[in-house]
Amino acid sequence: ALCGKLHVSSSNSLLMATQSERQLWISSTYVGTRHVTSICCRIYFYLRPCSLLEHLKMATMSKAQRTKPTSGSQLVFAFLLLLSSVISTGKLGLPYQQTLIDYFVRYPRGKRQHTLSEKYLYWGNRIDCPGKNCETCAGLGHQESSLRCALEEAMFLNRTFVMPSGMCINPIHNKKGILNRSDNKTTEEGWVGSSCAMDSLYDIDLISEKIPVILDDSKTWHVVLSTSMKLEERGIAHVYGVSRHRLTESHYSNLLIINRTASPLAWFVECKDRGNRSGVMLPYSFLPNMAAAKLRNAAEKIKAQLGDYDAIHVRRGDKLKTRKDRFGVERIQFPHLDRDTRPEFILHRIEKRIPQGRTLFIGSNERTPGFFSPLALRYKLAYSSNFSEILDPIIKNNYQLFMVERLVMMGAKTFFKTFKEYDTDLTLTDDPKKNKNWEIPVYTMDER
Repeated sequence: ALCGKLHVSSSNSLLMATQSERQLWISSTYVGTRHVTSICCRIYFYLRPCSLLEHLKMATMSKAQRTKPTSGSQLVFAFLLLLSSVISTGKLGLPYQQTLIDYFVRYPRGKRQHTLSEKYLYWGNRIDCPGKNCETCAGLGHQESSLRCALEEAMFLNRTFVMPSGMCINPIHNKKGILNRSDNKTTEEGWVGSSCAMDSLYDIDLISEKIPVILDDSKTWHVVLSTSMKLEERGIAHVYGVSRHRLTESHYSNLLIINRTASPLAWFVECKDRGNRSGVMLPYSFLPNMAAAKLRNAAEKIKAQLGDYDAIHVRRGDKLKTRKDRFGVERIQFPHLDRDTRPEFILHRIEKRIPQGRTLFIGSNERTPGFFSPLALRYKLAYSSNFSEILDPIIKNNYQLFMVERLVMMGAKTFFKTFKEYDTDLTLTDDPKKNKNWEIPVYTMDER
């Protein structure tokens, strides 16, 4: 019989540990046939976010899949075996005898109640990480593509999706000048912070009405993790290069957790067949409509003040990046974009669809003061900066701002996007949204 008592020197749960040192005291007694040996050992090691799951991953690999562990690793694995029977005390701790049944009875989960029959899909503690964007940070659009892909897989597998509790913010897309726009000044000052809470962007309960979701810093997830350790090989599988169709096989379907963090690819790479529209379970509009309640409320207030209006989304900024080829000729990924998103060309594109005198809401990452002013000769222009009394109290970064703008633009009578998402979209340019070729930019009307 092996029994143990674990003391954690911090009041925080081990599962919430960061890179700070955790002192773990393990006192155990081994009862043999002839003698009793008391062992007390003090173990120091460092835990990165989500490293408990990484250690668990190593612990549950077959011998053929992993190299022989060092003596230090053996201590960690021994500790994990103890942890499967003993849950730490502290802020997120649970009594030793408490099971999943106890937990779901004692700790109801808000609007949606999780059940004992649920199984879980985990992709990582940050969108696209592990993956090529671990060290950097993709923009909101790329991260939403990855998040939508993971949600689709959870929906396909009929599993609860474990969503990262935070989203990284790319500083390129986080300048205050977009909100503090005026005709005579601009600013390059950025918002404070390189990340934000996921529930400050999305309504988790609203998403859960379609796909069950929990956050990876929730008590529910920590209980599920500890339960998976007790189940040993029936608790978790670390998959890599396995299609979602294969994950429906009995070998995987009976597991409590499927862990996708073994893949080094960006999440959305797993959805390469998204071009097959009949195979897409969640439309592009799903996540935009799942915005947090305060963002949806702000959008509704702005729409009410705008009344009957039209809208255009003008993507410039980072999309106009150029580079020189080996002959010194400047090239760009979207050869007509700079031209097509200038006021005179925008007017030529929209005038047949949007009559003169209409209110035109403009959402754009263009920060040049007065850039869109020529359009005021034909339309009554409106920007998010005109609604500071609504937005200033709630907007803390440009991701939140864009989510509000997006809802406003989606509510317009006529809406022109920059790039085409669907065949029926009205767009400002005919350049494809995804273009791997770098071409010479075009600025005249007669060239395509």
